[in-house]
Amino acid sequence: MLGAGVFLSLITPVKATPWDNLSSEQLEQQLQAKFAEGNYSPKGADSCLMCHKKDPKVMALFDSTHGRLDNSKSPMAGLQCEACHGPLGNHNRGGKEPMIDFGPDSKLSAASQNSVCLGCHQQAKTQEWHSSVHNLEGITCVSCHQIHTANDPVLDHKQVNEVCSKCHRQEKADMHKRSSHPLQWNEMTCIDCHNPHDSANDKALKRATVNDTCYSCHADKRGPFLWEHAPVTEDCTSCHNPHGSVNDNLLKQKAPQLCQQCHVDDGHASRVVSQPGVDAFGGGRSCLNCHSQIHGSNHPAGSNFSR
Repeated sequence: MLGAGVFLSLITPVKATPWDNLSSEQLEQQLQAKFAEGNYSPKGADSCLMCHKKDPKVMALFDSTHGRLDNSKSPMAGLQCEACHGPLGNHNRGGKEPMIDFGPDSKLSAASQNSVCLGCHQQAKTQEWHSSVHNLEGITCVSCHQIHTANDPVLDHKQVNEVCSKCHRQEKADMHKRSSHPLQWNEMTCIDCHNPHDSANDKALKRATVNDTCYSCHADKRGPFLWEHAPVTEDCTSCHNPHGSVNDNLLKQKAPQLCQQCHVDDGHASRVVSQPGVDAFGGGRSCLNCHSQIHGSNHPAGSNFSR
């Protein structure tokens, strides 16, 4: 894998061939050889801009955090362009020597591209990246992040949901259903609950469990209660779809069908349609007409969650 300025291993250089004709393996071998030689340009970005200054995407770097000369942590304050794209070598002499390229058109593996970013970005929020779903699925950092820009959309509260939903299409559909969290209006974001760089928790959640995540907003459901409802204490998603539902309150199914997944016929619970004299079973809020404290009760007589 590539490093931010050094390779993890050195491989014998191969004979130079035109960049576009190199296979992924040949490309990595040549880049490894260039890192071993360490032939950086003494003029830094000035050498690169002799050819690339007419590209607006390249020049946009100087509007970004990565292009700041007054920040000692910025690549531009160090090896400049070569901090990320590797040593220049003889690249500017006919274009035959490759540089590190990023994005979907790059022949480099996702792991090699990401290793460049991880050479600097070693914050606590990225420490679980190597075991993350995104990493295991071969997602590159630049699949979500834009480097050559003043404002990275994925870091913008108003745009992060759009970035995530480009891949997570089912969740995007769910957030537009009649009952949902305010994700579609960007009053809540995907990263309020999830760590995209992953974590040791299930589904890349920021908190240890699904319930802990939900309780961060729905504190009134936390308890402890004198009378607890088993599915509530186990997993909120037993009954709710957190991304959105066609049913009220994000419920996966309407009551009483939802309740009947656990509660078999006990004399009245299996009646799914209204009948004379028993309208409460199928009308209005169905089971919740009587069992209104379904998340738990502290009433001495609340064993049936009715008060």
